[in-house]
Amino acid sequence: MTTVQNRRARVRGGELDDCLRACAVHSGKLVGSVDRRRIELAEQLRKLLVVVTTGDAPAAAPAAPSGAAARLKRVVKGASAPAAGIPNEVLDALLAVAGKALECGYDDELDLALVISDTVLAQRRNSRAGWRLRARLMEALGDETEAVPAYERYLGLTDSDGFGVSAKIAGLRVAGEKDQELLALLRRQCPRAERFAAGPATDVWAEGLATHAVGDWSEAEPRMVGALLALAAEQAPVADRQELLGQYLELRAARGDADLTALTEVLALYAEQRRNRMRGPVADPTIGGVQWISLGEFRNQVAGKSVCLIANSGRVGSSAMGTEIDAYDLVVRFNSYRIDEKHTGGRTDIHATIHKHGFNWDQRVTTRLVFGGISGDWKYSLRNRLVPGAQRFLGDESLRWPVRTIGRLGSDAWSGIPTTGFNMLFLLDFLDVSPTLDLIGFDFYESGAYRVPEAMKMPITSVHEYTSEKEWVMQRAQRVTDMRISLR
Repeated sequence: MTTVQNRRARVRGGELDDCLRACAVHSGKLVGSVDRRRIELAEQLRKLLVVVTTGDAPAAAPAAPSGAAARLKRVVKGASAPAAGIPNEVLDALLAVAGKALECGYDDELDLALVISDTVLAQRRNSRAGWRLRARLMEALGDETEAVPAYERYLGLTDSDGFGVSAKIAGLRVAGEKDQELLALLRRQCPRAERFAAGPATDVWAEGLATHAVGDWSEAEPRMVGALLALAAEQAPVADRQELLGQYLELRAARGDADLTALTEVLALYAEQRRNRMRGPVADPTIGGVQWISLGEFRNQVAGKSVCLIANSGRVGSSAMGTEIDAYDLVVRFNSYRIDEKHTGGRTDIHATIHKHGFNWDQRVTTRLVFGGISGDWKYSLRNRLVPGAQRFLGDESLRWPVRTIGRLGSDAWSGIPTTGFNMLFLLDFLDVSPTLDLIGFDFYESGAYRVPEAMKMPITSVHEYTSEKEWVMQRAQRVTDMRISLR
């Protein structure tokens, strides 16, 4: 009953000055934290301080000053928000803070994210990132009645659904329908529950648990179901309802004299609404008959073939090399690649992508390799992002994280997180079965990014060792021109 008892009114925001003060206060709360997520949040708050104090956020900001929270408070004290609204650099920094706060998931951090969300949308009513933040936050708070319209507003402001929001909306709607079907079924199976549905849910649930503890299920069940009905009527957060529903089903299933047919009917609806909240409706549970391939099978795919790897760089976007690119036997593209046939070519044979984003997963390719460092997170992303029928072959776990698992380069030998491009290049170089292995437009973002529009606002992350990757490539390069680096 912890979540029900701890529900409380949350702090809201809107004014930029107040939002910055809230960030300053929260920065002070994080001093000395050993929680990885809060440490990452503290780093984003530090970067916000840099933006507010200097008007710019360098890629490699200096170490955090000891009085960061105090300095931010001094900066915003007595200041007023610009008449034109929130500056772009402040907007980006605030969104980064909110994203990390949302990942933390604790009440204090969700409050901070809510203040930032209110402020961003008060200042920028048509901010795509702002509406997506609002939707994710409302979903985390269990308010799906507000989350769905926010997701819809986000979709209305973008031309690309790289984050799988359409499937999310569909999933939440189906889950809501299954919730109603489940409640209706419980009403039919336990008609006496209506007598208890008007009482305070917490008290009624406690009475049900106490009655069950003395062995009287006939009196316990209507109280428990009544509490579930009361929570639904007051539109309690989804997490609260799910927690109690799960407890009720566990107790019901544990009874030796349970009606298995009736219980199975309830469990089927429960599982359906949970699954739809996780990933949305799936037309084909077999994922379109995709064939898993291992390291050896992938080797056979590329053996004897000329291969080109196309960077998502500004240089490629103006290269006019489309015809040359399509002339290779295999064309490899990465993450949020953008197609402009004159410059990029039109064919994609292999899509290599990090598991954390859903850009281009719906584009039809022969082979899709999804990279990820943590096996559990990687598997979760495959279940939730893979589009049925969009690929014939899918890399299995032997291809999950080539630099670490195939090359055996640990953090002591390679401290940075390897990029998608480097993982793919390392894999092809390791296999060493392609007579031609060319990198097109790889300037390691010196010419900026060239991605699908939805991904253009994403920062070029600092967790990668671009300098080390460039050195690795140049040490193995046999020919180098302005647009092409040949390793074979």
